[in-house]
Amino acid sequence: MLTKKVNLQPEVLEAVVIRFVGDSGDGMQLTGTQFSDTSAMFGNDIATFPNYPSEIRAPQGSLYGVSGFQVHIGSVEISTPGDNLDLLVAMNPAGLKTNLYALKPGHTIIVDADAFTKKNLEKAQYETNPLEDQSLDNYRVIQVNMSSLTKEALKEVEGLDNKAITRSKNMFALGMVYWMYGRAKEHSIDFFNKKFKSKPFLIESNTKVLNAGYFYAETLELIPNAYAISPAKMNPGTYRVIMGNTATAWGFLAAAEKSGLELYLGSYPITPATDILHELVKHKHFGVKAFQAEDEIAGIASAIGASFAGDLAITTTSGPGLALKGEALGLAMIMELPLVVVNVQRGGPSTGLPTKTEQSDLMQAMYGRNGESPVIVIAASTPANCFDFAFQAAKLALEHMTPVILLTDGYIANGSAPWKIQSVDELPEIKHRIKKDVVENWHPYNRDEKSLARDWAIPGTPGLEHRVGGLEKDSVTGNVNQSPENHEKMTKMRAEKVKRVQNYIPEIKTEFANSGDLLVIGWGGTYGSLHSAVKQINKEGYTKIGLAHFNYINPLPKNTGELLSKFKKILVCELNNGQFVNILRMNFSGFEFLQFNKIQGLPFGNNELIDEFKKLVK
Repeated sequence: MLTKKVNLQPEVLEAVVIRFVGDSGDGMQLTGTQFSDTSAMFGNDIATFPNYPSEIRAPQGSLYGVSGFQVHIGSVEISTPGDNLDLLVAMNPAGLKTNLYALKPGHTIIVDADAFTKKNLEKAQYETNPLEDQSLDNYRVIQVNMSSLTKEALKEVEGLDNKAITRSKNMFALGMVYWMYGRAKEHSIDFFNKKFKSKPFLIESNTKVLNAGYFYAETLELIPNAYAISPAKMNPGTYRVIMGNTATAWGFLAAAEKSGLELYLGSYPITPATDILHELVKHKHFGVKAFQAEDEIAGIASAIGASFAGDLAITTTSGPGLALKGEALGLAMIMELPLVVVNVQRGGPSTGLPTKTEQSDLMQAMYGRNGESPVIVIAASTPANCFDFAFQAAKLALEHMTPVILLTDGYIANGSAPWKIQSVDELPEIKHRIKKDVVENWHPYNRDEKSLARDWAIPGTPGLEHRVGGLEKDSVTGNVNQSPENHEKMTKMRAEKVKRVQNYIPEIKTEFANSGDLLVIGWGGTYGSLHSAVKQINKEGYTKIGLAHFNYINPLPKNTGELLSKFKKILVCELNNGQFVNILRMNFSGFEFLQFNKIQGLPFGNNELIDEFKKLVK
């Protein structure tokens, strides 16, 4: 232990992984978000991973009530929130116990020593105090009486009760970490001024505690040096940090603007999709109509009605809600109306793991309806490109007159990353199929010869009156027709229409190697983990390993089979028990598909992926 302050130059790092953990009421999500936003404003590339319990307020001090926020910042490309931690900030014994495994040996733990009481140690199932029993000798432990120091800093602030004072200790921890990594405090202080504008005493208290933590770290003998992380080299442009759910909402706003249609959202709140509803409600000035329905079925039914009336219609949900929407989704499919269903996947079945990530809804998206009910299925792969694939989902639905399921997941929906702000002028054109002029011998199921998309007639348009419904319809007039030959014709027509979408989506490309020993395949939100792992193993000399990441699931890109033939082995990595791998097996029977699966409510880690890759290329 140092006995006097040591003046050293900051140690320069390329990247650092930090995790803040504590009780669900300790403000770890706010702390992590503030550190992330400040680092992004400094110019670092970032990736974040919030991880919190499903209980609204789990028992204080319990192991399963720990809330965490992990952030990976760097001067280099950052594609995941990181594996092993450089710094763990633990506000209580439970947070320490459940997260210590991830900390690199020899690296730093900051703990609130005041929280390590006998009662809290028992709740965390510690037999002895880890701060005293030498079990942490392999780490640099910085014990800080945060609760006591917070109370001392706020003793003269009026209007605060003991609970409010205690809740401010997260800002003390944030101030310390700001000093350690050379972050400025001003962004957070501006945040306090805006958030607590009507409560000046909260502005004062949070600012005081943030400064107290910052200056405490500056003078603390146990921290002999700070760290410097330079801004990342990024393409020129204006950036902001964006969460996946926010990016999804903005993608639909852009699609509505580009198509010239009003945006309608019919939704029932469900974790982790609800923030899309929250975001779109803020933008009524863009003509958004948002309806919080009484249940999942009403949400999608209202969206189908809005689509029939000529809106860009969407509905948002998670896995349990997608199950409830299945019948109505079949209705939209047989009526051939444009509709986007966003499924932010979470762990299942049933209520399952509401706040954890998983990729277990793919088969439900593909086949979870009665009868032959093909729809377009696409998947976003990063928080930032949720914008692009929300826009693309709307474009495909409007131009091909069929429902589209957009799959994201809790990992990218709640995670955040820098996003280069786009102009609507830069986005591709969206040509909807609304008919406004009466054409002689017009019928509602007149189709485009290339795409097979039918015309879209808005009710009330003179001369374009027609019938719709869930019963099988005549291939031209749209009137009810349940003859065997017509049903078979229409079934094949709807399937062929979805298949022809292949002609309008990009071909799949590989990263790193175009041919070689091993092709790593992923889809959706696992991109960051797989990209990072394949990049690292290539740097280690395994240069014949490529990555193919799929965003288009139904239909698959036209060149998929050709790409598969260029590698000796194929490994499909998924956060489920093997769903996309079985879709590939059904479509490409001449290949052997190996699989690597994880079903723990957590993303893939770099090391576990690299270990698996090396087993296959020895």
